[in-house]
Amino acid sequence: MMMQTPDEQIEELFQQVRAADKYSHIFPELIRDLGRIELSKRRNLKEAVKATRNKLHQIGSAYQEKPIPYAKWLEELQHLPSTFNAPVTLNFIKGNLATHTSTNERLPIIERFFVETLAPIAPIHSILDLACGLTPLALPWMPVSDDIVYSACDIYQDMTDYVRSFFTHFGVNGAVKVCDLTKTVPQTRAQVAFLLKTIPCLEQLGKNAGKRLLEELQTDNILVSFPAHSLGGRSKGMVKNYESHFSELIRGKNWRITRFEFPGELTFMIQK
Repeated sequence: MMMQTPDEQIEELFQQVRAADKYSHIFPELIRDLGRIELSKRRNLKEAVKATRNKLHQIGSAYQEKPIPYAKWLEELQHLPSTFNAPVTLNFIKGNLATHTSTNERLPIIERFFVETLAPIAPIHSILDLACGLTPLALPWMPVSDDIVYSACDIYQDMTDYVRSFFTHFGVNGAVKVCDLTKTVPQTRAQVAFLLKTIPCLEQLGKNAGKRLLEELQTDNILVSFPAHSLGGRSKGMVKNYESHFSELIRGKNWRITRFEFPGELTFMIQK
């Protein structure tokens, strides 16, 4: 049996990882990049596939307990009013947000989270939402102007496709794409960038990913948050640890920092 070339090994790993539904919509280049790293560290392809899946689970799939029914949502979306203020629309959006752990945790405070954190710079005219998840769907609760421009990216193709359709239905001037933030820092200029519960995930892929983003983003303001408890609901001193870590990330920077603490989420507004 002929030995596989490195490229053939990567392709086989890629196909095996993507064969699982929960990884099938993840940005292909991210899977390949992780696969190359794991192949260099593991004894064989089987171990590398398992390690790659584990890493993808930690940074993304763990936050989606069940498959998100985008096809069903798209069908329901067509029957909704094209404005955000209708009760049926707000109920639909809340139902969407509840399917992703990150936004579901924010639902109990959705009425105040964005109003309070964005107050220092409101009204908001442009947003750059990185590793966005379903956060763009929370637009009705954000203090934005009528001409809001919303740019977003995430590692999931099906998720970004849905957010794009959501924007189209409600007439939002938005751009949505897949991205790997450990490789490229978006240079889109915006009034504020969102990094909501994002840094801990990115730092599992590269320990300097969070610091690099904060330094290189071309936005005057960055809204950063960290989870106050684990996915299992345990706090385990996470607020104290993340507050200390955030202090390290901004050490030496002459930035204005406003701190907010909500149930489940430690948040900072950086004004450069």
